Amino acid sequence: MIKLDILSDPICPWCFIGKTLMDKAFAEVEDHPFVVEWHPFQLNPDMPRGGMDRREYLETKFGGKEQAVSVYGRIHDAGVAAGIDMDFGAIKRTPNTLDAHRLIHWAGIEAKQTPVVDALFDAYFMEGRDIGDKDVLADIADSAGLDAAAIRRLLDGDSDTADISARDANSRAKGVSGVPTFIIANQHVVPGAQQPELWLKLIDEIKEQL
Repeated sequence: MIKLDILSDPICPWCFIGKTLMDKAFAEVEDHPFVVEWHPFQLNPDMPRGGMDRREYLETKFGGKEQAVSVYGRIHDAGVAAGIDMDFGAIKRTPNTLDAHRLIHWAGIEAKQTPVVDALFDAYFMEGRDIGDKDVLADIADSAGLDAAAIRRLLDGDSDTADISARDANSRAKGVSGVPTFIIANQHVVPGAQQPELWLKLIDEIKEQL
């Protein structure tokens, strides 16, 4: 099996699109060769822990309402083309994702990272839930088969906060500037949301070498 490290942020729409396209490729092959591990990368590492109003965030980031609408219109179209109809209108707050990344880390201990990542994407982009809220995160943990009460207790403390921030900073120091970023066998970097055809080609090449 080949290690596939994925740097992602659960509020990154291109990460959701990229995973969806990757999953389409994986569904077309009898057995893909990858063992997937998810790693933290915050799009907004300086975001207040309580998050901020979504409209204010977008208009500040993109320089006004019209630009924000234009950018997210293109992202929505790309999502629809990938098979997902993201409900951006339902999102009221842009959260700080440090706690969401802590949850993904803890899910990895129980080999449930990908179900938690899927649930975070769905909660944020499809349901407009605030994934910076500890109760929402505990509910997501429960839906993925984790102990919600234990996760809620961990979220109330600062366990692994420094580790998540350090891993994020380490990725930036190594040159990662955006997500999704896919790293194959700790050697080959595949940036951005890639079409299923590219993944199928990579899988064929890897299988020929095994």
